[in-house]
Amino acid sequence: MSVPLKPENVLAVRARLGEGPTWNHAQQVLHWVDIYNRRVHTFDPSSGEDTFIEVDTIVSGLFLEDQQHLVIAQENGLTRLNLQSGETTPLVAIEADRPNNRLNDVRADCHGRCWVGTMNNDEEPQANLYRCDPDNSLHRMETGLSISNGLGWSPDWRTFYLTDSPRQVIYAYDFDAESGTISDRRPLIDLSHESFYPDGLTIDAEGCIWSAMWEGWCVIRFDPAGQEMLRVPMPVPLVTSCTFGGKDLTDLFITTASAGLSQAQLKQSFEAGDLFRVQTDIKGLPSDRCVRH
Repeated sequence: MSVPLKPENVLAVRARLGEGPTWNHAQQVLHWVDIYNRRVHTFDPSSGEDTFIEVDTIVSGLFLEDQQHLVIAQENGLTRLNLQSGETTPLVAIEADRPNNRLNDVRADCHGRCWVGTMNNDEEPQANLYRCDPDNSLHRMETGLSISNGLGWSPDWRTFYLTDSPRQVIYAYDFDAESGTISDRRPLIDLSHESFYPDGLTIDAEGCIWSAMWEGWCVIRFDPAGQEMLRVPMPVPLVTSCTFGGKDLTDLFITTASAGLSQAQLKQSFEAGDLFRVQTDIKGLPSDRCVRH
């Protein structure tokens, strides 16, 4: 790594719980959410301008459908959001009958299928992972999770990654891209010896995993075998997620949170909840895109 990994604060916004950063390469903007403030943001790095659309429930993540629409994960379902009008269209309900669960991280695979996990508010092992196909049919793919978090795939689409934050584990699965099935779950990265928790993640073009560390003051890069390669120190404790963007996909955008920090902690970490960028010499992968019918 020849470029120093120094985080730059690009948006002083103090989000309560920033998450879900997704790069829109065609428009050269970053879409991201503030979960508790129920806002879907669009940030333009070239101008520094950030706009948002407020929706009716918490919003935990998103992915691109096309240049006019996002699919967002709300409290108990997936929703289409029109970026021009702000109009929302419900797509599919998920765990609406489980009031102590809500949706969390969401991604789309190479065949336009949506993968979304739930989380249990008491961190009990009652959360699940679902696959929602383009026809909105829903399939439960994993059970017994506490907080289904950072999701992603290897560059060759042969390995699927899933984070269970309270267990401090990032799992790897075999992934069959044609059928959309996962198998052979194994712990790839075990952080039970640490005092922080893996949150959102992204994968670079070399197949390495960049995981944001909640209460960890850092983002960690792991090689495909799960070995730590480097840490990106952050000026805030609650680091939530990251994704690559920029013209060359070498800028790492990092979301953070301020919710739950005391006044003393906020004084120490006055940039908590802000949006950061780290310039790297490593190329990321294009953002997910899911075309729904």
